[in-house]
Amino acid sequence: MTQSAGFSLLQPSGADIEYRRLPDNVMHDLGLDTFCEKISNDGKERRMIMNVLSKISSDSTVASYRQQIFVDIFNMPELRNTMMELFGKIQFMHDFSTMHKSSDEELGLWHLFHRLDELDGYIKTVETMRDCLSDKQIKSEGLISLRDYITELYEDACFADMKKDIAALKVKASDVKSVTLGINVNERFEAVSMGLVSVNSKPFKKSGIVSNFADAIANKDKIQDTSDWDGDMHYHQIDRESKSNIIEFMKNEGGMLAVGTTNAVGTRTKTTVVNAMAGDSSMGSTFYLDTVINKMLGQLVKKLRDTLTKYANVAIVNISGLVPEFVYYIRCAEFIGSLMDKGCVFSAAKPVADGDYSVEAKGFYNLKLAMKMDIVSDIVPNDLSFDQKHTVYILTGANRGGKTTITQAVGQLFVLAQGGLYVPAESFSYVPCDCIFTHFPADEDKTVDLGRLGEECVRFKEIFSQSTSKSLLLLNETFSTTSFEEGYYIARDSVKALLSKSVRTIYNTHMHKLGEDAEELSHESKDAGAASLVMRTDEGKRSFKVALAKPEGSSYARDIAEKYGVTYDMLVSGS
Repeated sequence: MTQSAGFSLLQPSGADIEYRRLPDNVMHDLGLDTFCEKISNDGKERRMIMNVLSKISSDSTVASYRQQIFVDIFNMPELRNTMMELFGKIQFMHDFSTMHKSSDEELGLWHLFHRLDELDGYIKTVETMRDCLSDKQIKSEGLISLRDYITELYEDACFADMKKDIAALKVKASDVKSVTLGINVNERFEAVSMGLVSVNSKPFKKSGIVSNFADAIANKDKIQDTSDWDGDMHYHQIDRESKSNIIEFMKNEGGMLAVGTTNAVGTRTKTTVVNAMAGDSSMGSTFYLDTVINKMLGQLVKKLRDTLTKYANVAIVNISGLVPEFVYYIRCAEFIGSLMDKGCVFSAAKPVADGDYSVEAKGFYNLKLAMKMDIVSDIVPNDLSFDQKHTVYILTGANRGGKTTITQAVGQLFVLAQGGLYVPAESFSYVPCDCIFTHFPADEDKTVDLGRLGEECVRFKEIFSQSTSKSLLLLNETFSTTSFEEGYYIARDSVKALLSKSVRTIYNTHMHKLGEDAEELSHESKDAGAASLVMRTDEGKRSFKVALAKPEGSSYARDIAEKYGVTYDMLVSGS
């Protein structure tokens, strides 16, 4: 799977990177589903973080690019806080914006004024983001590129000039207190058309509508020769409480004058002009005027709407796609920071393209274990290296001695490191893997048809066919669901096959004989080697430390037997 080469905080610009998605069971087997659950209370954020971590590439430039960004974000808590506030505003504007409106009928002057406010908010958001990213502490290629990207968007959209225009328009818009409409009538005094006379900075005052109307009709001197307004006009508002005889001239109680034809006082009026909306008079008036003015402004409104929409798209749409990527780094930085405050050791991993070692891990531990423990100083750290002579580790030791824990920990190092995050180790240098496969015991309901051993064999064959020399394979008690003889036979052939592919592997098992055969198996391979790795014991006690050594199977059993008095001599002697 190749990701397209647009700007991203997850990969270098212009790079054509191939990714592989981890199998569905891997994050659970490694205990990293718990890590993702702890990072955020938001389900959408958790799924996003899980998605980023489970999509990996063997290209070391990706891990380096991500890690640089993470380090910047981790070291700048103020940047994290400001960005999260901005993202909240972006989401709010996205959810409640009128930008999605496209109908000319719906979008009138009042909506236009609201859009000015929205766009002003967009511009301020972009400016704040640009200023945050201008901090001299920022060193990462990704955040510097993002700052340049936002600056370019800002300048291309002429936001500085647009900001001035918006300020001027908002001042002018705030001065609008009333609108004067002109109505043309025919000889029967029927309204035939209407138009905008003026936009005024002062509101109209109520006056006697009957007297003014009567005077205007009765006195010819008051009928103007032109349609130009000389300022001598009055606003005639009709109140619900004072309908009186004027009801003859109204269709409804909307609060706007509707002139109509009538034969006698008291007869129902037949309205011949657009009526105000029924209901609350003030709200109806606003929408009524919105409709009227929208019709009058026509193409002007449409052009302004399209222009503002274009600017808003540049300001937010282009940037909003990066928000989830930014949130990924922020949430991970906050959670890892909380673990460090708790006393956990984390470090920046070092991805390498190639070298004598494909892995060099010092002082690493299981992250899931650390999240559960109250006293993290009790955690036992370990060291481990992968190289040509140590490609496949056969890990043996006592039950509950930490074999599964350390197997998980190795997988966690790779997933977190390739996600660009700090890793739970004193140091970790590695060649990135192209995929991670886990072969842990399956749930019983998945083994009904094939049986446990059959299911294990089918699953292992599928994993092996997909693995490469760049992969990491973690086996947990694989082929242990049958007799020792059968399991050992299958396991030995499987290890030989893994060596032929040079697949980095940890195979934890109770089959000590397989560990004893490690040196012999290495002789049969040219380019890879197997090694016996054991969980050390100290006088029968689990140390949770790994070491390169022959399996301790019989010696450990003897120590346990002596501790609990069940050797032959101790039993028969009664001691």
